[in-house]
Amino acid sequence: MTVHLTTPPPTPLSSRPPGHGAPGGDGRRHPLPPPALVVVAHGSRDPRASSTVRALLDRVRALRPGLPVHLGHIELNEPLLTDTLADLHARGTGSAVLVPLLFGRGYHVKQDIPEMAAASPLPTRVAAPLGSHPLLVDALHARLTEAGWRTPADEATRRASAVVLAAAGSRDPESRADTARTAGRLAQRLGVPVVPAYASTAAPTVSGALRALAAEGRHRVAVASCFTAPGRFATECAAASPWITAAPLGTHPALAHLLLHRYTRARTALAPASAHHLTSA
Repeated sequence: MTVHLTTPPPTPLSSRPPGHGAPGGDGRRHPLPPPALVVVAHGSRDPRASSTVRALLDRVRALRPGLPVHLGHIELNEPLLTDTLADLHARGTGSAVLVPLLFGRGYHVKQDIPEMAAASPLPTRVAAPLGSHPLLVDALHARLTEAGWRTPADEATRRASAVVLAAAGSRDPESRADTARTAGRLAQRLGVPVVPAYASTAAPTVSGALRALAAEGRHRVAVASCFTAPGRFATECAAASPWITAAPLGTHPALAHLLLHRYTRARTALAPASAHHLTSA
């Protein structure tokens, strides 16, 4: 299986021209229904995660009435992605765009999701993960502000300030590069250093990043949570924080808009309707 990481020129998902579908009984062509949006969440044993994701999907539906929006999990929770795709195929859905509710190009995005999509008879396309994008930075900034972050008012306070961007972590260097790009964009927004750190697998850990910043004289350090929902990782990262910790992104409007942006971008990527592709950010 080949995973494509290029961003080709926009064209419709169907091979027919935009706005044209099968001829109806009156002989005229009617618009094809849009591909279903399937949001692919990881899954969690924490019940707050499932309820948060479902509330986020409700926000997506409110933003795009008429668009079929569905949920599939990689593991741990129902419905599993394989079951969601099987159900859509059984109901005669024409095609689907799978949008990972994940923030980097790690194993789940490159292997698990494309393999599940390829095993389904339903024509699908896999969109890029959520990071790095200005809408993600909007959500991170908003959650930090809600937690009490304020832009340093003087030079001395600025030199003592920083943010640790806490993410899940991955062995894949491209996933870490995505987190680093998000950290860079957030640093530009905040005007202080933002250091990426990880809850598992990758280094530095949140605690390690905090110690390194303290050694540089930065003791006014907030933790930004690059997590969708409450869970073990978010809880552990918050426990390490010496000051304020932003809440997970949850149902922030910017996250809902970003899911729709990834859907639209993947839908218009150049590829046969029966292929399984990963479009780049």
